[in-house]
Amino acid sequence: MRDLHPVARRARPPRPARMTSRRRPDLFEKGLEDGGLHEGNADDAPQDERSFFAEPRQGKTRGQALAADPPLEAGGAEHYHGHRDRLRQRFRDSGDRALADYELLELLLFRLIPRRDTKPIAKALLARFGSLPEVLGAPAHLLTEVKGVGDSVATDLKLVAAIAHRMLKGDLKGRQVLASWSSVIEYCRAAMAFEAREQFRVLFLDKKNALIADEVQQTGTVDHTPVYPREVVKRALELSATAIILVHNHPSGDPTPSRADIEMTKLIVDTARPLGITVHDHIIIGKDGHASLKGLKLI
Repeated sequence: MRDLHPVARRARPPRPARMTSRRRPDLFEKGLEDGGLHEGNADDAPQDERSFFAEPRQGKTRGQALAADPPLEAGGAEHYHGHRDRLRQRFRDSGDRALADYELLELLLFRLIPRRDTKPIAKALLARFGSLPEVLGAPAHLLTEVKGVGDSVATDLKLVAAIAHRMLKGDLKGRQVLASWSSVIEYCRAAMAFEAREQFRVLFLDKKNALIADEVQQTGTVDHTPVYPREVVKRALELSATAIILVHNHPSGDPTPSRADIEMTKLIVDTARPLGITVHDHIIIGKDGHASLKGLKLI
C-alpha cells in the first residue's frame, strides 16, 4: 500500500537574526574627518593630533597687508646715494682737508659696502678705537666686533694700512734718516703705535745714515718683549750697517721709558761700540706720543 504521507523533510535551522542599525550622520561625518569611525559621543572621539601643534595664524591676509602698508616711495630705500655723491664731490674739490675723520672713513667704506649707509659704521669704528690711525692699526679680529664690519671689510682696512705703511717706508728708503727725523717718528708711529703687543724693531743705517733695512726682531706680550743684544749686533754686521736706531712700542699708550728699557739700551750700546756700530737713539712709541732716550739724555 502506497504511503500517502509526505516525506518528512529535515527542518532547516532558522536564520540568525540580522542586526541592523541606522547610520548616525553625526558619527559618520565625524569619522570621515578623523580618518576612522569611533563609537561613543562625538566629544569623546580623539581629535586630529595636528590641532595640538598648529599655531593660529596671526599675520594679515594679502589683501589686508596691501591695504595697510603704504607703497614705498621711489628711491626711498637708497636715500644715501645722493649723500655719497656729494661727499665724493667735496673730496674731489677740496681734498681730505674738507672732510672730518669719520667722513674720510665713510668715503672709504663706500667702496667696501656698496649698498648700505656707512656713516653709522664709520662713527662706530671711531668710537670703538678712538681715531682714524687707530682704526687702521687695529687687529682684524677686533675690527669685526663692530656691527657692520665683516671679514672682507676688516681685511680691506688692513690693506689700506699696509699701503700707507709702505708709502712712509718708501719716503725713508735711501734718505738720510737723521736729516728727516720727523719722517722717522711718523713712520714708526704708523708701524707700531697701535699694536696690541710689544714689538722690538731695528732701523739699520749705512755710513751716510741712509736706511738699509727695517726689521722686527722680537714680538712679546702686552708689557714685555725679549731683546738679545748679541743678535742685534750680529744682524748689523750681516747688513754692513754702521749705525742703528732701536725702536719699540708700549701698548699701554704711555711712552715713558722703564728702568728695564734704559738698562737694555745701555747693554746694546756697550756691545755695539767695540765693533764700530753706533746706536743713534732708542725711540719708544705709544698712542699718546713718543720718547727719545737720547733726547732724555739717558744714553
